[in-house]
Amino acid sequence: MEGFADVMEIMQVLPHRYPFLLVDKILELDLENLKIKAIKNVTINEEFFNGHFPHFPVMPGVLIIEAMAQVGAYMMIKKIQKEGIDGDYTVLFAGIDNAKFRKPVRPGDQIIFEVEGINIKKSMGKIKGVAKVDGQVVAEATLMAALKKE
Repeated sequence: MEGFADVMEIMQVLPHRYPFLLVDKILELDLENLKIKAIKNVTINEEFFNGHFPHFPVMPGVLIIEAMAQVGAYMMIKKIQKEGIDGDYTVLFAGIDNAKFRKPVRPGDQIIFEVEGINIKKSMGKIKGVAKVDGQVVAEATLMAALKKE
């Protein structure tokens, strides 16, 4: 099992940047079993809270799913790098199934993403992700992605 990656290491793998990089830290990475665990710290300084919603700030569900996808993309890219496949890759959404939102995510929350590869090949991948705050599931989804060589 590989381990920790800070935001600087994440930016070496993912092409996302402010304000759209939504992963702060990789806690665990298990490429053999296709599992990854990561953190997103949610702060009131996030741009989206200016309009969603000023009197009851809630992180948009679509951004929770995007963060989940970024965690999965990190795992997919690290997997192909480990396999010795050369080149820079971007992971693009290909589909979302069974997205469910259980509780609102608010400023001050820390989201823990637990993502598992269901079927990851060289050019396509399917992952199952769960987002938790304080041990409670706030969102979950199955995501499909395509790897595009840059």
